[in-house]
Order: sequence, then C-alpha cells, then structure tokens
Amino acid sequence: MEQKNIPALHEVYKDYFSIGAAVNTYTLTSEEKSLIKHFNSLTAENEMKFGLLQPQEGNFTFDNADKLVAFADANEMKLRGHTLVWHNQTSDWVFTNKDGSQVDRETLLKRMETHISTVMGRYKGRFYSWDVVNEAISDDNAEYLRPSKWLDIIGEDFIAKAFEFAHQADPNAALFYNDYNESNPEKRERIYRLAKSLLEKDVPIHGIGLQAHWNIFEPNLDDIRAAIERYASLGLQLQITEMDVSVFKWDDQRADLTAPTEEMLELQATRYDQFFQLFREYRDVITNVTFWGANDRYTWLSNFPVVGRKNWPFVLDEKGEPKNSFWKITDIK
Repeated sequence: MEQKNIPALHEVYKDYFSIGAAVNTYTLTSEEKSLIKHFNSLTAENEMKFGLLQPQEGNFTFDNADKLVAFADANEMKLRGHTLVWHNQTSDWVFTNKDGSQVDRETLLKRMETHISTVMGRYKGRFYSWDVVNEAISDDNAEYLRPSKWLDIIGEDFIAKAFEFAHQADPNAALFYNDYNESNPEKRERIYRLAKSLLEKDVPIHGIGLQAHWNIFEPNLDDIRAAIERYASLGLQLQITEMDVSVFKWDDQRADLTAPTEEMLELQATRYDQFFQLFREYRDVITNVTFWGANDRYTWLSNFPVVGRKNWPFVLDEKGEPKNSFWKITDIK
C-alpha cells in the first residue's frame, strides 16, 4: 500500500507563522529526524535557564546551549531564547552574599544585568526572540505578582529592568513576557495589566508568550480567543510558546494507561484542529507556534503531575509518525 505523503509542518504553515519545538540534549539527537523535517524554530527546554547557564557566579556553562545553536545553524532554523529571569531554576547564590545573608537591590540588579548581557551578548543576532521574564504573575486571584526573591529584593520594577537590560544587550531581538494559564479570564487580566503598565512606561516589550499547556477538555475556545484579542489590543505580537495538549484533565490521577485510548486521540485531534484554526485566524498577530517537545517519545508531562504516568500530548507519536491530530492541523482548507 502506498504510504501517504507526510508534509513538513513548517512548510504547511510557511504563510502563517514559524513552527517550533522545545529541545534538550536528549531530544536534540534522539529526535533529529522529526526536528529537521517538521520545525524551523527551536527553543531550549531547560539548557538556557539561569541555574544551568550560571551555576556559580561568573562561571558560565555554555556547552549545551552552544550545541543547540550549532544544530540550528546547520539546519537553518530560527531560535527563541528561554528564559532570562524566572523565580524557578535560579541558583541560590544569585540572591545571597558570601555570608549567606540576602543581597541588596543594587547587587541583585547588577547580577541580573551581568547575566542577561553575557548570555544575550554571546548569541547576539542569532536569537530572534527571548522570553525575558517568565511566570511573574500570581495564580492567586487575590494577588498580582507571584512572590519571589526577585520581587522581594528589587521590587515590582524587576520586570521592567530585565526588559531594559535585554534590549541593551540585543536591540534587534523581540522581547516577550511569557506565562501559563494565560487564557484564564482572571489571570489574563493580570497579564494584560502588567504588559500595559510596561508599555505605558516605555519599557521595550514586544510580545506576550502564551504557553498553551492545555488539555483535551480545557481551556474553552472562547477564553482562548478572548485572551488573544485582549493581548493583541495592546499592539504586541503573540507567540504560542510551550504548546502541548495533555490527554488527561489536570485533576485526573489515573496512572494505569500504557497507551492513549481512541477516545483520547479523537478528542485531542479535534482540539488541535480547533486551536490551529484559531491560530490561523489570528495570523496577523501570532508570529510563532512552538510545541514543548518534538513528539510523544519525550514530554515533561510524563511523570507530571502524576509520577509514573506517561502522556501523549503532541501531533507526532512516539515513533515520530503523524497522529490524527497532525492530519487535522495540516489539512488547511
């Protein structure tokens, strides 16, 4: 039987937006075939986070990041930078003096500037966009910003300062604020408030990253559409930065499945179809869609939030072959 011709995802979407994948040192080699065929943009899943790039003060470890850049260069791929300032995966030394006491505002700002200028300076001109600040908005509806050492020591303007330092380091890079639960109506308004306040202060922010860690049931399409329109109303570009569509609801604790059910795969295909129809509709503001992995063989959702459980959140299966969801999103009418 003749094999169905498999189109390259990024070719299908060449008139809409670039198509990316998050990679790590494992997937860069094990999923090379999927990566080269289907994606024209790459993001480091973890290898470019603060704690891994600068585990001790002044000791930068660029080996893995350099491998990613070399791979992208060899295959003519664009690069998204992820991430410069985050409350998580940041080494303790950043916030403390040698005696263990907490650093002051000026010391922390200087460390932030040094890190950003060193990292972005090394790759200046190679990364077309950066997630400058990641997940600074609280999930608590009674709270605006997430509690963090950055906030405690510097104050609310740590976000503005990060963008200013990033713009100084590479004036041509598009700078993003990136967050999850971005389509939740209450959190959406807090993200909007933050971006609007930065623009009003002439802070160099160019876009909002919608992580899109969604599932086959949530969020609903109306909330996603409302989020896209709300953020785009600020005149910022949008990118779908960490997309995966879990086959489990967030509170589903099942751990007995060794493969997704047919119902899960059908629901997933329907959801992907709906999501990409929406993305195509907003092609004027959405400039990139990045999956948070290459295919189902590896995903951060395996073992999270249920330890020992596999997940299958992508449009390519564990062998890198198209699932029904792939055929749905490549059937552009």
